[in-house]
Amino acid sequence: MKILLILFCISTFSFSTVLEDYLNDLEKKVLKEKPTFKGFDYKRGEKIFTSTHIGKRGKEVSCTSCHGINLNESHKNFFTGKMIKPLSPKVNKDRFTKTKQIEKWLKRNFKDVYNRVGTNLEKGDVVTYITTKE
Repeated sequence: MKILLILFCISTFSFSTVLEDYLNDLEKKVLKEKPTFKGFDYKRGEKIFTSTHIGKRGKEVSCTSCHGINLNESHKNFFTGKMIKPLSPKVNKDRFTKTKQIEKWLKRNFKDVYNRVGTNLEKGDVVTYITTKE
């Protein structure tokens, strides 16, 4: 039982540390670009996540096309039909545990939906939305 508790504490610590470090790094970058920056915003992130655009392959998509509205559930990828595990780190402990993975998927998903790489502000807002959505 003690081992399980220790493993849980370590995984929770590493998740929050990686995520916190990632958001802090983004915040520093945004402050250089925009000195009046007041912090990442859940509502801006929600708008980015739920708005539709003509994305990859000329199809109208949003982040919800693959991840759904309920981030606690698995969903099918709009383009491939493959199942995607829940995006919420509250139910999928593998989410937001490695900075390289966070960057890789944000880059890929922004390109799929927006046909471009997301800005530091957009990435911070979206991560804030995903990690704080109930």
